[in-house]
Amino acid sequence: MPKFNVEKTICIDSPIDTVYPMINDFNNWIPWSPWLLMEPEAKVEVANDSKFYSWDGDRVGSGNMSVLSEDQVGENKVVKYDLNFLKPWKSQADVSFVLTPLSDKQTQVSWTMDSSLPFFLFWMKKMMITFIGMDYQRGLNMLKELVETGSINSKIEMQGESHFPGTLYIGIESQCAFDDIGPAMSRDFTALESFMENHTALINGKSFSIYHKWNMSKQIASYTAAIPVSEIPDNLPDNMIHAKRPDTKVFTLRHTGAYMHLGNAWSTLYTMERNKEIACKKGQHPLEVYENNEADVAANELITDLKFPIK
Repeated sequence: MPKFNVEKTICIDSPIDTVYPMINDFNNWIPWSPWLLMEPEAKVEVANDSKFYSWDGDRVGSGNMSVLSEDQVGENKVVKYDLNFLKPWKSQADVSFVLTPLSDKQTQVSWTMDSSLPFFLFWMKKMMITFIGMDYQRGLNMLKELVETGSINSKIEMQGESHFPGTLYIGIESQCAFDDIGPAMSRDFTALESFMENHTALINGKSFSIYHKWNMSKQIASYTAAIPVSEIPDNLPDNMIHAKRPDTKVFTLRHTGAYMHLGNAWSTLYTMERNKEIACKKGQHPLEVYENNEADVAANELITDLKFPIK
């Protein structure tokens, strides 16, 4: 059985006694769970003592988790859990949270999983570490925001099928680590917008990104940051390209909230694809269209439409 370990850590600007109830009480998991957000209609049952819960859904599969122990280790609070997956396949995992007070107002939260894959899925080990690691990071980001502000700026809405109209665009092709995608895109769009300051009359729609490939083993993303134009401007810099995006039938999922939570929307769409809820069209890469931007609205009002080309 191929064994694997996942661990993610975050610093929360709140005392340990405020963070702890969000960890050891399963009633408090529901708002920040990176999985339940993908399928809010999934059936969830929490035991009266809040130390056991089960779930059952089409996207999230089914399983259960129980608190095994709650310990004080020096200044740290440690909670250990038994996690059992029933669907899409049966497996068991040992999960733990370690809460470390960094000060009276800061807590470090470490989330770990130790598990194994069925032997016939040995080839998925690196991908599973990446997938679960990304889920853990999404969950910790939401936990941090919930504890610090009382709410989570991440809302998902299904927009359904439509067409993305064909368009010319200029863009910058890039590769970067998953963790660096925010700064990398900010850099690329800043360069594009700076160039287009002298060509504003040619801008022909909302800025968008094309995601060409997610390398899960190396955790590298390949994408193009793009601005649609009515015609290609003169004197295009060497680091910029131009191309045409074809008219495409798409399935759109709208994310409202901070860009740091966009992974919630992407994870939902890829899960829908795996579940064959949508039939993606091969050879055309998904898009991320920015309906507004950080310069004009607050983070909780940012609207980003994710568009999957479909058959």
